[in-house]
Amino acid sequence: MAKLQMGLVGGGEGAFIGAVHRMAAELDGRIAITCGAFSSDPAKSRAAGVALYGIDPDRSYGTYAELMEAEAARPERDRMDFVVIATPNHTHHPIAKAALNAGFHVMSDKPATFNLDEAKELAALVEETGLVFGLTHNYTGYPMVKEARHLVRTGAFGNIRRVVVEYIQGWLSDRLEGEGNKQAEWRTDPARSGAAGCMGDIGTHGENLVEYVTGLKIESLCADLTTFVPGRQLEDDGNVLLRFDNGAKGVLFASQISVGEENGLKLRVYGECGGLEWSQMEPNSLVVRWPDRPYEVRRTGGPGVSDAATGATRLPAGHPEGFLEAFALLYRNFADTLEAKRAGRQPTEENLDFPTIADGVRGMAFIETVVASAEAGAQWLAFKDYAVP
Repeated sequence: MAKLQMGLVGGGEGAFIGAVHRMAAELDGRIAITCGAFSSDPAKSRAAGVALYGIDPDRSYGTYAELMEAEAARPERDRMDFVVIATPNHTHHPIAKAALNAGFHVMSDKPATFNLDEAKELAALVEETGLVFGLTHNYTGYPMVKEARHLVRTGAFGNIRRVVVEYIQGWLSDRLEGEGNKQAEWRTDPARSGAAGCMGDIGTHGENLVEYVTGLKIESLCADLTTFVPGRQLEDDGNVLLRFDNGAKGVLFASQISVGEENGLKLRVYGECGGLEWSQMEPNSLVVRWPDRPYEVRRTGGPGVSDAATGATRLPAGHPEGFLEAFALLYRNFADTLEAKRAGRQPTEENLDFPTIADGVRGMAFIETVVASAEAGAQWLAFKDYAVP
């Protein structure tokens, strides 16, 4: 079977996530990067495609507009199958819109767009074109997150009562955006990042993880946001109280000024008759708690886990799987979906297990509701279930 051809927008010199996309996409041998536009500077873009990714100079384009036009003009079996968007938030919408209008499937970094209106517009365009749109909330790809989801969704804990999700980092404890740090510069710039800082960058991962695992929807929230570093334009720390559609309560907190913290994403879920705990820093373990017996530690690749967890596991038990493998699972399922569509088959539920534009709309609604609540003095606001057309 011929590999799917991937085009990449972004990922030029000094970028972090572009290389991650490439490694994750190519891990299963199903996808190859064959073209792209890698910088907002056309000359740097053309050079980066050759130097960083080994792409044919004829398919290393100066702009994403050139990429879409030239690839659409190539013979059907010799053009890119989908485009990956690995750029700052403010560019996601125009690039995705151009790709969809040119007939290409899309895999995009999160958050989906710069604001909610843009996300809803993309959702309508995805519906209209029938193309596939994936979103890299990659933490949903871990096997033990699949196991957690299976336990909650099959009623092992009864009705869910309480959820706690945290995502804490310390890398922005100092004002790196004033020291030439490229990643800090755009993430703290409201013109490029959007209405939120840490809540948009990492808080949306927490929101997505909670709704993915529990199947619950956030119904309303109350947010308190703070900018601790002097001179910073967006918040770098925040706390959000959550109310869910089944009556459960929760807390979500995100911080990028928690000194010494690395990438502390942690989820805890408590039901009527049990609960669980999962940490991204120890992703192969899922702690399961019961009221009448010792807690369990379920392990990636270990005995007794669900088919969903087993299907997401690549290595025998005791061989650590991590960030890249979880990221790659999204690409594997995305590739399976594209192959099914190409063959005229209906993708399976497992094929379709990756975040979509619907998750992107939810994420943008989360950001805008959190910011509005904080600006209103930590007022409770309804988190509307924005319908995807």
